[in-house]
Amino acid sequence: MSDNESKATALMAEAEKKLNSSKGFLGNLFGGSSKVEDAVDCYQRAANLFKMAKNWSAAGNAFCQAANLHQKAGSRHDAATNYVDASNCFRKSDPNEAATCLMKAIEIYTDMGRFTMAARHHQSIAEIYELEAIDLEKAVKHYEQAADFFQGEESSSSANKCVLKVAQYAAQLEHYDKAIQIYEQVASSSLNKSLLKYGVKEYFFKAALCHLCVDLLNAQHALERYVQLYPAFQDSREYKFVQTLIEHVEEQNPDGFTDAVRDYDSISRLDQWYTSILLRIKKQVNDNPDLR
Repeated sequence: MSDNESKATALMAEAEKKLNSSKGFLGNLFGGSSKVEDAVDCYQRAANLFKMAKNWSAAGNAFCQAANLHQKAGSRHDAATNYVDASNCFRKSDPNEAATCLMKAIEIYTDMGRFTMAARHHQSIAEIYELEAIDLEKAVKHYEQAADFFQGEESSSSANKCVLKVAQYAAQLEHYDKAIQIYEQVASSSLNKSLLKYGVKEYFFKAALCHLCVDLLNAQHALERYVQLYPAFQDSREYKFVQTLIEHVEEQNPDGFTDAVRDYDSISRLDQWYTSILLRIKKQVNDNPDLR
């Protein structure tokens, strides 16, 4: 055990001792509340020493102890802050516990009407399930909750970032209708905003690919609708690429499909999301030789 861990362990024991001595009639009579405050201070100092020793679980636990005492004392803001501190530590050792601590902070912030803070922490939980404790269904749920809170606080840009994450993972989970609805909605709301208009082409492109995963005819109708809403889309590489893919799907031409993807990728690099969606569309070409 390192020197910092030894000091931290001693502080944890001191905090317990102060808490025990604050209980009962005599404790209340002789400064029980100040002993609780002292215990909180011991827990926080211990947490920071555990952090220095890189004992992340112990640091998270110490911050949780401090948060619990703050909450019992009615210091809600301090409690929420310590739960967030605990979460930051647990992210390095136990991502699921990190998410649990953030949920406790969110409960406090929503009760206080601090909805932007709650939104940010829902976003953090979504990122935990997205990158660390991999669970895309839970990531989608928390991105949706974050978006709702951001929208309620008129933070449209932050809300859009979250709903676009929902669409991204909805498509990966094969919930294509949900993804399409979001991409079309964000595209439509961006059409009349000059600063957001640059993204419309990408949203319609992604929606069209999701349509192709479901139904060829729907994809064709969707492209026509997108051009009516945003005529400049028709001149884009994305529109021409989707049209080419539709032709190869209609002709049941997997080689032509592969060549079209390769040509597009050589100029505009396709990321993992696009690659996985395109592979699913190509699989339909291979699996359904009688589509015509």
